[in-house]
Amino acid sequence: MIKRVILLIFDACGVGALPDAADYGDSEAATIPNIARQLNGLKMPNCEKLGLGNITPINGIGPVDRPQGCYGKMAAKSAGKDSTSGHWEIGGVILEKPFPVYPDGFPAELVTEFEKMANIKTIGNYPASGTEIIKQLGEQHFKSGEIILYTSADSVFQLAAHEDIISIEKQYEICRIARKILINEHAVGRVIARPFIGQPGNFVRTTNRKDFSQKPLSDTILDKLNAKNIPVISIGKIYDLFAGRRFSKAIKTKNNDEVMAKVIDEMTITDYGLIFANLVDFDVLWGHRNDVEAFGKGLEAADKKLNDVLEKLKEDDLLIITADHGCDPTLKYSTDHTREYVPLLVYNNQMKSGQNLGTRGTFADVASTLAEIFKIDYIFPGQSFYNQLKN
Repeated sequence: MIKRVILLIFDACGVGALPDAADYGDSEAATIPNIARQLNGLKMPNCEKLGLGNITPINGIGPVDRPQGCYGKMAAKSAGKDSTSGHWEIGGVILEKPFPVYPDGFPAELVTEFEKMANIKTIGNYPASGTEIIKQLGEQHFKSGEIILYTSADSVFQLAAHEDIISIEKQYEICRIARKILINEHAVGRVIARPFIGQPGNFVRTTNRKDFSQKPLSDTILDKLNAKNIPVISIGKIYDLFAGRRFSKAIKTKNNDEVMAKVIDEMTITDYGLIFANLVDFDVLWGHRNDVEAFGKGLEAADKKLNDVLEKLKEDDLLIITADHGCDPTLKYSTDHTREYVPLLVYNNQMKSGQNLGTRGTFADVASTLAEIFKIDYIFPGQSFYNQLKN
């Protein structure tokens, strides 16, 4: 019997283009395999022994004759390739219609309404990299106090401001106003506060980023666990992606290393329920910036930290490692998320090992599996793989 599940999201770590990837301009995407190819191999011995190299060919990560874990890959059934929709689908909610995107910036009437409600003027309003836009507009913001508004290929309404010009709490308040306005056809996946510090010519983003997501459109596995008083612990940006709904505890982190450290700490405290963590650096720091080398080093570092998690696992624990989408940094024509299969690695030292879980039809198979483990009387749109794990 499983009493505790540790669910790790290696954010943006896809393993190959989905059949409809060409519709998104992502037919060449394969985040982990392409990084491994470009770097002439990756060293991820812990993921290798769990079966990562059995999912798809990866330079340096070979297939194992008898993997210690069970392995497979999952297809996104939700439309789009957004972090919010990916996590919601893992939680059991499939998005039929993608969140709106704004390749030409937000409509003038929407911006005007926002400026009126938030009592602030905006500059920018075009798709851009977060680091680039503060280079371009940071000094103007610094002098005028006008907030920087921008978006990306994702469904995001991003607001950047210097912490000395607009306080952190004021930035969050402005984002909450935006979240209330962005409804109906403009119901973007996330409003994001993007604070920065420094002087003109040397602006740097801080770790005070905060996401204001839509609330899930229906109940997720988190709602159902909460209703049965089963602990749900968020580590990293999980809390924000589910709009802060139905968590027993939320632990904020600054980077991947801290996420893994907090997971290990929490494993000594919480012995029942779900520990749900996201390693965001793959996406934010390396994927969107096309930093192949740093992404590869980050994968190897996370794999090394994974050893500590594996050592702390109890007989009634289940470890699940997956992702929410891809963000292939080797595609130099794009800095956006990519439409990919995500890996599925599952491990319990008392269960059947080496099982090929196959190609799953939806990320929601994770929610269905959790529902079966914790005896949740609710049917999610996926298929549980729990029985495939049993001896």
